[in-house]
Amino acid sequence: MFKKKITFKLFIFLVGADVLETLTHFFFKKSVIAETTVDVNNLQGVLGFLGGVTHSPFLWFGLVSVIATFIIWSTILSKIDLSVAVPICSFSYISIPVVSIIFLHEYVSLIRWIGILFILCGVIFVSLSSKEKEAL
Repeated sequence: MFKKKITFKLFIFLVGADVLETLTHFFFKKSVIAETTVDVNNLQGVLGFLGGVTHSPFLWFGLVSVIATFIIWSTILSKIDLSVAVPICSFSYISIPVVSIIFLHEYVSLIRWIGILFILCGVIFVSLSSKEKEAL
């Protein structure tokens, strides 16, 4: 549908969307870490959990980053195909585990890293196919 090339400005928007997506997941995770008692078996437990989470500044940072991501994605999708934009923005599959290891002290297994490598290969193939489409 679109014939536009990915310009430097659009590339920066794509990277920004990836960074914001990573931040969103990080902020949401940080907002629930402090709430160690989650009782989803009754309404009082769920409401208590939600009340605790809403007091976390990380939740609000996460919501702001969702809004910013929406604005950036709207711009990106007005310029290039969805089938090209989403795979290019799949680098959050790498950045989220890296952020999780560094800041949340989580463990990422070897098999998960191998899966991430396969995702990267797919991103490269999709990028090459978009160049092939432009040549046609």
